[in-house]
Amino acid sequence: MKKILEVVGTLVMVVGACGVVRELTGWFPFMGLTRHLTENVAMLHGREVFANIVIAVAGFGILMISDRMRSV
Repeated sequence: MKKILEVVGTLVMVVGACGVVRELTGWFPFMGLTRHLTENVAMLHGREVFANIVIAVAGFGILMISDRMRSV
């Protein structure tokens, strides 16, 4: 379970960080996962950078939870 959380946390954090970089600079056009989220949720229009920061922080939180788990 610990390894699964580490992989998921890393992926979520990288996707969020790439989303922030994509919104600020236009790089990483292939990272469309967060773009689809922010374009299809009306509440997030104009808040794309904030949404991607929240995604990256959630990934970091998952990594911290996995670090606290005991290795069995």
